[in-house]
Amino acid sequence: MKQFMAMLKKNENEHPPPTELLNLAVQLCQELQSSSPSLEKLVEAMMGCKNERYFLTNIHVVRAYVSVHIHKGQHDAACRLLEYCKAEEKEELVQLWHEIHYRRVMEKQQTDVLTALQKFRCRKRHPPPISLCPEGLKTRNYSEEVRQHLHRFAAEVTANPDKKQREGLAQDMNLQPTQVYNWFANYRRRQKS
Repeated sequence: MKQFMAMLKKNENEHPPPTELLNLAVQLCQELQSSSPSLEKLVEAMMGCKNERYFLTNIHVVRAYVSVHIHKGQHDAACRLLEYCKAEEKEELVQLWHEIHYRRVMEKQQTDVLTALQKFRCRKRHPPPISLCPEGLKTRNYSEEVRQHLHRFAAEVTANPDKKQREGLAQDMNLQPTQVYNWFANYRRRQKS
């Protein structure tokens, strides 16, 4: 840590900073515990330097920043950081985005865990910004071909297939039997309403 602080001070006016400094920052971010005072000192040092944007191209550094912000209750600052950082790992950034919002809900409800439904609702209320998902959010919907096949089966054979039929459909369409089971359960529910 002392070595990093000395290097940071020595190279504060270098654009970009030396690779050795950036690599040391990444290494320290990976090694330090997420809520440790040492990590907070490290992040504060990077925040205070002119070269901060160079550090924020690495996912480990971004994760450390987010961790410190969450620990301090600065959820909005963590979200802004994710929106503008230049890390390439978009899926991990989206996951961090969701974790920030989960944490916010857990603090509001004074709980340590969220149910799957609470997490789902949280993701729906707080979708990641376009900067994290330039091609839009991936949906879990099945392809048109799969949906047509399932609809045809429901109309021509049965809307309530037995276990063997579900397993056959799952194999035909490269799905899990539980996915087929849930699709038909949802299909029947939609037909009723």
